Amino acid sequence: MSYFVLNLLHLFAAIMFVGTVFFEVLILEAIRKPVGREAMRSVESAVARRARQLMPFVILVLYSAGLGMAWQYRAALAHPFDSSFATLLWIKIILAISVLVHFITAVTLGARGKLRSRQVRFIHISVFSHVLLIVFLAKAMFHISW
Repeated sequence: MSYFVLNLLHLFAAIMFVGTVFFEVLILEAIRKPVGREAMRSVESAVARRARQLMPFVILVLYSAGLGMAWQYRAALAHPFDSSFATLLWIKIILAISVLVHFITAVTLGARGKLRSRQVRFIHISVFSHVLLIVFLAKAMFHISW
């Protein structure tokens, strides 16, 4: 598959994933108090149900395309400290792996009925921080050098 197609797939999946994270952290958390506990439970339940349907596919496309794109840079990745580009790409990959671990942890705990609201909040804030850094690095790799 061409790099252009991989890049587009990766970008569209990233928009969906990052957009969902932003929505959950910046929108849902802000309406928690004004909406009230019962209404918020209904909203969260509906959002979670839709996310469980959609996100596995989005994650599959996002990471598959990311792997395909990373393969194009395998020579640079083999020497992570030889260039700022390779170093920043490695950091981006490590953060992406961490996001995937967060996602798998949340899905696993949720499936076992052990995912508590405190854990959800921590995971959301952590993933939010990760994706902010990943988006920054996605651009910085091509513009920052040392």
